[in-house]
Amino acid sequence: MGSDLQSPLSGHVTSRFGGAKKHRSKIFIGLGFIAVVPFVLSTFAASVTVGTGSLEFGQGSQQAISCDDTVFIALGEEWHPSPVAGDSSAGFFRVRTATISNLNLTSCAGKKIRLRLIDGAGAEIPIAPGGATVFEVSLPKIATSQNISDAVALNFADLTPLGSPLGTPQLAQVALNVSGVSVYDGSTLSQTNGDLTFYLDPTAGTINIDGQSVHRMTVETVNNPN
Repeated sequence: MGSDLQSPLSGHVTSRFGGAKKHRSKIFIGLGFIAVVPFVLSTFAASVTVGTGSLEFGQGSQQAISCDDTVFIALGEEWHPSPVAGDSSAGFFRVRTATISNLNLTSCAGKKIRLRLIDGAGAEIPIAPGGATVFEVSLPKIATSQNISDAVALNFADLTPLGSPLGTPQLAQVALNVSGVSVYDGSTLSQTNGDLTFYLDPTAGTINIDGQSVHRMTVETVNNPN
């Protein structure tokens, strides 16, 4: 899936897959003891129609199987201080989360879901240690009625651009939610309207991606015979 996704502060967002396009921004201000830390949520619609053809994303190619023709993607960003000489307040909005919303867990039951972030040159952005550019999970074979935040239960993995697993320790976390409200539009979550959220390095100690560098995101569904 492609789009000209920029930082929520730097313009509109368009979807590479076509279909309806819209952009919403929500800003939440959190007060710390001595600082104000902005958190920005950038959301956009992506009418995703994935057929059985070969989809090329960056350096990789993967057969995709359609299970849900409309999903939405939301990037959550937070302020990341990065002082420089002469400006102790310098920094940027780092990508904190990436959420795939309106995911139908009934029609996508048992499928693998892959997410990639793409920069302005069309290259995949490393999102985990070891050069990983792909997050992958396996959805439950039977649509769950419970929220899941267990990486093992979801077979959460960091992959290379060609889809090979890495043995490096994972920094990211993942959660599949079917109760509560959607990150995208606040609608009620369910088995046919789930949120799959990836948390990129919650400690912000290693993976700090400038939101302005993300121009597109891709979502793939992969058949999971196991």
